[in-house]
Amino acid sequence: MSKKGLVLGAGLLYCLALPAQAIELNEDFSLNLSLTALSDYRTGGISQTLGDPALWVDASIAHSSGLFAGVFTSNVDFGSDTRREYDYYIGIAHDFSDDISANLTYFEYDYPKDSEFNYGEWIGTVTAYHATVGMKYTSQVKPFDDDRSVVWLGYSFDLPYETSLDVRYGYSDGKDDIWVSADGSTRGSYYDWEVGLNKELFGFDWRVAYIDTDLSQAECASVNGYDDLCSATVVASVAKSF
Repeated sequence: MSKKGLVLGAGLLYCLALPAQAIELNEDFSLNLSLTALSDYRTGGISQTLGDPALWVDASIAHSSGLFAGVFTSNVDFGSDTRREYDYYIGIAHDFSDDISANLTYFEYDYPKDSEFNYGEWIGTVTAYHATVGMKYTSQVKPFDDDRSVVWLGYSFDLPYETSLDVRYGYSDGKDDIWVSADGSTRGSYYDWEVGLNKELFGFDWRVAYIDTDLSQAECASVNGYDDLCSATVVASVAKSF
């Protein structure tokens, strides 16, 4: 059994989108701050908090050239000693036009009291006309020291009353067949999907999302130690950017 099945980091959740609002420091630098409260912290469809609520804090500095760097933190619970995740990241974003953009970011994930599970990861996305193609890759998944890659497709729709709908479909592929089903068969990959409804109201960004994976309860328990962390759920969140 490996806790690492749960330790997936928050990079995928961002899709590497910097906050639309920012505090202008000067003509070249801006400060981005955001707070997010969620009913569950899920990434890759798997809970990072044993299904409990989470509070995210993110701060980054962006340069007019497109370079940016920042730090993110959230409470986590893997049933182990650690209760905190810290992400440190640096990257570059570029807008080719009003409708086409791309970015590449390197993340370092740090888990105090479980530092043996710290790892680094590359994440890149290309967005064009509301569609996003993304990929993340690491060669440091522990304790296996395996490669892991994730690819996903996303799309956002504008709806009436200043609301929007976003959908995402992802595929996570590991080197080893670590997911064990009830009949003893194994596999090293799985799919996850998400549908979210978004609305800005009273100066806050509100979201309700349906999240699920194709992992069975037995497969989920074989890696994460709990059988209900990969199942379908509804996650509500509210965020404020400065």
